[in-house]
Amino acid sequence: MHRKMPEAAEQRLWCLSNAELMNKAKLFRIKKKDRREEIFMRQKGIQDSCTTILVGKKASYDGSTIVARTEDSQNGVFTPKKFVVVEPKDQPRHYQSVLTSFEMDLPDNPVRYTAVPDAVPKDGIWGAAGINSYNVAVSATETITTNSRVLGADPLVESGISEEDILTLVLPYIKTAREGILRLGKILEEYGTYESNGIAISDVNEIWWLETIGGHHWMARRVPDDAYVTNPNQLGSDYFEFDNPEHFLCHPNLKSFIEENHLNLNYSDDEGFNPRYAFGSQKDKDRHYNTPRAWDIQRFLNPEVEQDPRSFFIPWCRKPYRKITIEDVKYVLSSHYQDSPYDPYGAEGDCHSRRAFRTIGINRTSQTAILQLRPNQPQETAGIQWLSYGSMPYNTAVPFFTQVSTTPAYFANTTDKVSTDSFYWANRLIAGLADAHFSSHVGDLDDYQEKTMAWGHEMIGRVDRALAKGEAVGFEAENQAMSDKVQEATDQLLEKVLLDASNLMTNHFSLSD
Repeated sequence: MHRKMPEAAEQRLWCLSNAELMNKAKLFRIKKKDRREEIFMRQKGIQDSCTTILVGKKASYDGSTIVARTEDSQNGVFTPKKFVVVEPKDQPRHYQSVLTSFEMDLPDNPVRYTAVPDAVPKDGIWGAAGINSYNVAVSATETITTNSRVLGADPLVESGISEEDILTLVLPYIKTAREGILRLGKILEEYGTYESNGIAISDVNEIWWLETIGGHHWMARRVPDDAYVTNPNQLGSDYFEFDNPEHFLCHPNLKSFIEENHLNLNYSDDEGFNPRYAFGSQKDKDRHYNTPRAWDIQRFLNPEVEQDPRSFFIPWCRKPYRKITIEDVKYVLSSHYQDSPYDPYGAEGDCHSRRAFRTIGINRTSQTAILQLRPNQPQETAGIQWLSYGSMPYNTAVPFFTQVSTTPAYFANTTDKVSTDSFYWANRLIAGLADAHFSSHVGDLDDYQEKTMAWGHEMIGRVDRALAKGEAVGFEAENQAMSDKVQEATDQLLEKVLLDASNLMTNHFSLSD
């Protein structure tokens, strides 16, 4: 008889058995050739390719800082994710990576945090995105590009850290975004990284974006309060100041590293230093896989600006034409180049243009976290983690209070087995069924998203009003109620999509016996 593990215990398992899982994965790696290849692909950044948007507090609708990123798996691979809370007692005190030989002792004072780790931890934790008890948020990581001049001067470190590790190494130990940047920077300097990454760290006042440079070097820029940032798998920063620590931070010898290795490609100091030229790439792949995504987000948030989707000059940040909402963030991360010749679902263009560019809302998105840190709110409600699973055009974003001890089973119980009792798998099923007849389902998908996100805003507003009146609020109960409503709506959508898809099957016939 199979005995179901209590929900809280199930959530703790991912950390409590962390060492055992890592050891088993290493043994498995040794024995299986295909497993070695899989690990190589993930370790080299082939596995995960994401799209990030960052919204400064004066550019958002309510004064929040907003950090959001799609976590996308490699072609042909889908990575189930789950939403958990990691308590201090479950945080490892000695960390051992699975994909590399990296290990380090961790401080003895971690705080509670949320995370969206792999549901099947064969590759390690991959915590992806979360908010800690100080209401500091981390999104780790965006795989970015570099060039051979950088890698020749500071090679990647095979035994270093990367996406598998960063959230676990940083988020439980920081009280501000700036602290997070400095902690991560020190780890990079000492241990190095095996791939190029961009990491967003935010608090209620600031958003910082850190990009790795080669194996050990790094730089970070504070997002302007009145602007948003787009970053699609490229080293994106296009401006940097070395003597302005209020807005720019970096490896202590970065300036001399640039000079010694002739990395500065600007003609004069009057132009200002452009990291994109020095550390980034300008490849054919960028023009088809990366830069069009920045173009598409900026096309929506700044429709008055004309840009070429293949341009290498799309700016890292812009002031939007109006303030940005959670719905805007969800929309741009769901984008497939609507109303352009590049939409694979559209009627414009031709068969070549519709496949020219990699979409933002791609089939292989694992999870998307919108990390919202709200100003002038109690500690219990300042941090909201809006969560989506699966391909973004086919799902919704569900808000959860993050100062809790458990998460709803519908979002936390993901396994490698397909089940409609899992939000992850339900969304995967909806996307797989609806894709072939997208235009026939898009109305139902829009209604589902609007209805469920409205419930989310209603929940947040109602809780805010209750707290303002001094009323007691059960945050885990609120999260559970939200989950229950979304589960019912998702089941209904799945039923409707299945019915419509069945009636649109190729072997349908209009006459009945």
